[in-house]
Amino acid sequence: MSTPPLDPRRLRAILIAVCVALMAVIASVSGLNVAQQEIALAFDASQGTVLWIINSYTITLAALLLPLGAVGDRWGRRPVLLAGLIVFGLAGVAAGLATSSPVMIAARLLSGVGAAMIMPVTLAVITSTFPGEQRSRAIGVWTGVAAGGGLLGMYLSALLVDVASWRWLFVLPVALVLVATVLTLRSVPNSREESPHRFDLGGSLTSVVAAVGLTFALHEGPDRGWTSAPALGALIAGLLGAAGFVAWELHRRAPLLDVRLFGERGLAGGSVSLLTVFGVQAGIFVVLFPYFQAVLGWSGLRSTLAMLPMALLMMAASGVAPRLAARAGARATMAAGIALGGVGLALMAVLVSVDGGYLSVLPGMVAMGFGMGLSMTPSTEAITSALPRERQGVASALNDVTRELGTALGVALLGAIVSAGYRDAIGSRLGAVPPEVADSAREGIATALAAADGSPALVRAAQEAFVEGWQHAMWAGVAVMGLLLAFVVARGPGKLVAPGDISGSDAARGYHWEDERTGRRGRGVVEEAGGNRGAGHEGEGGAAEVRVGG
Repeated sequence: MSTPPLDPRRLRAILIAVCVALMAVIASVSGLNVAQQEIALAFDASQGTVLWIINSYTITLAALLLPLGAVGDRWGRRPVLLAGLIVFGLAGVAAGLATSSPVMIAARLLSGVGAAMIMPVTLAVITSTFPGEQRSRAIGVWTGVAAGGGLLGMYLSALLVDVASWRWLFVLPVALVLVATVLTLRSVPNSREESPHRFDLGGSLTSVVAAVGLTFALHEGPDRGWTSAPALGALIAGLLGAAGFVAWELHRRAPLLDVRLFGERGLAGGSVSLLTVFGVQAGIFVVLFPYFQAVLGWSGLRSTLAMLPMALLMMAASGVAPRLAARAGARATMAAGIALGGVGLALMAVLVSVDGGYLSVLPGMVAMGFGMGLSMTPSTEAITSALPRERQGVASALNDVTRELGTALGVALLGAIVSAGYRDAIGSRLGAVPPEVADSAREGIATALAAADGSPALVRAAQEAFVEGWQHAMWAGVAVMGLLLAFVVARGPGKLVAPGDISGSDAARGYHWEDERTGRRGRGVVEEAGGNRGAGHEGEGGAAEVRVGG
């Protein structure tokens, strides 16, 4: 069931509604990170328990995105969005009033369920409602909120913890939920898919196993060791789940997600780009906060404030990217953003120092923020354009899953590189340090500063060692971005053309993408034998018929 054309005022109201809902989810992803110590003291909880409170939300969110995105396509995006807001809001109230760690973990699990209903639907509402060029601009705004909203939410959360208590962290998302609910009831139209096929339960279950296993392994591996039973078992389960998902989907007449679509440059290029960009971005955040706090000696609130220029530039670039992509093409815009992000990483590697302070990392943060923002919007649109309009819940969920897995992967890998670089660098600086103090110093910069007991030499050694580890991580990020740039240049998406922007017989055939190099156009909906509709890319020069059902 498609949505009729809407006037610009209504479209603006829809965009505000879904972005407010998205902001509530994004703020909850990052908010608890600034209150780990306060929560541990409130519940007398270990660090492992605190991490479970944080990670239970992200794991649940990643696991349920694809199935609940498909549910939104089938049952209606507006009712699923409203249901998600209600679940998310009630879970936020329960978390704010929690009296024990188990209650908090249960509330966070429920929050993840609500968030998995909200996130894919917010983007699906945009892609199924906004026409042509307005759709690209709206996706740019959505991407900016998704990219920079986490840091804005973290800053507000740090401010609430600083002036009130950690329980006030949940006031912000609950308030946003209330506003989003009112705006959704007033402005957001309903749209859903008419499908004669059954819901793909097998694909949903295997996708959950894959997402839970891989996300859990990426969270636990750096802390417990990659060969520990929990991390290794989760990794094996995740890989088996992913293999089972692919095998199941290939044999379904109406799969949850037709994996053959990854053979198309739009879906493959957009997914790989988002996975990598979000991974590098998340890994850099993990490195920046210890630098601000342990090397520069800043508070959590000041450290979060220092990240805002990067977040604001990322949001601004996400808004500029659609116009640039319309002129230069999606591939060129993505490549420019990736190259600029790599330059930013290189600047941070070259200029950072213990004595250089904030100004030694600010140029790199500026370049990286703008570059990441340029690459994210066309990557997101490449993913959503690969599937037909009635399957936008699944397309949006795939976009969100890619972001979540990229974030977990980046934190795990770049965090491990920093830790390894730190340990290698600190060893040669501990010659005159007592053995027990040296052992503590090798564990990390935080334990080194705690064990220093006022020793300027050990403090300086730990800070210099951390900067060396930082440089290793930055250069690793530069290498990753270089590989991504080569991939996008070779296999990036073509110029995306909305159906309303193509005239004549091309418009009648429903084409919505164009290869910049060959001029070949394709569309996302084809007619199968028997009249069933499916997603494919039939275009000039040949047809490749694939199906997406649910």
